Amino acid sequence: MRAAFTKTLFNTAKHNKNIMLLTGDLGYSIFEPFIQTIPKQYLNTGISEQNMTGMAAGLAAEGKIPIIYSIIPFITMRNFEQIRNDICYQNLNVKIVGVGSGFSYGPYGHSHHGLEDIGILRTLANLIILSPSDPEEAEEATKWALQYNGPVYIRLGKAGEPVLHNKPFHFTLEKGSILKRGNDVSIFSTGAITSSAIDAAKELDKKGISTGVISMPSIKPIDEKLIIQQAKTLKALFTLEEHSIIGGLGSAVAEVLAENQSNIIFKRIGVPDRFTKKMGRQEFMREANGLSVPQIVEMIMQSIQKKK
Repeated sequence: MRAAFTKTLFNTAKHNKNIMLLTGDLGYSIFEPFIQTIPKQYLNTGISEQNMTGMAAGLAAEGKIPIIYSIIPFITMRNFEQIRNDICYQNLNVKIVGVGSGFSYGPYGHSHHGLEDIGILRTLANLIILSPSDPEEAEEATKWALQYNGPVYIRLGKAGEPVLHNKPFHFTLEKGSILKRGNDVSIFSTGAITSSAIDAAKELDKKGISTGVISMPSIKPIDEKLIIQQAKTLKALFTLEEHSIIGGLGSAVAEVLAENQSNIIFKRIGVPDRFTKKMGRQEFMREANGLSVPQIVEMIMQSIQKKK
């Protein structure tokens, strides 16, 4: 996803001198072509995310299209006040890009885990939140964001995520994308863990539970029509995300279901509300938090059987 974003940004910026990339002293290896080709459109602000956000607001006020880029906790939490007051309150045309969703930086410890960003940023008015699930969604979401006039947050994995779409993907704001159709249940998923949702759905199919998978690249606004439609036609809905169980995709879907008086079986699957004491690579951290494919399958099976 990160490579898809970088390539799309570079190709667009070459033809639009108003696009400015601001980074917090990282990303040199992936941004080298950008820096070497259009150096006047790049600023390394150092490890000072609050200042970087203020600089971006100033650039946007003068007609530039600034992109601020860093690891998710540093680009969303260290400078939350500046995002709120300088960017969103002023409704300025700044793009906030966070890399390393979920446990992408697993071995670095909790300071680098991207688990709270959606929940925090969903509270901010004027802010669009995009969370692509694969490189194609990342590319299309980036193209859309650079054309949109207003604040946008793009949440990215780190690298190496597989392509999940078997046909060309076109991003539309507020629309989910059906990756696999099912007749019994559906898993709404967002981010890099969506590949696990597809694997879990295939295992559930083998157990006689026809399972669909829907990628949700647009978190705010969210596809309420699709959620309601699925709730009316299926037996159960589940959400899957590599994010805190509180405040993310699961909370957003639950709000839609509650406000539309839906009584469908529903369960949120995400990172438990705790600080994980174990540290390791992404797959290890997922399993330590109940997010491996077998664990996902087991949770869904238990929810369905409990209702019966």
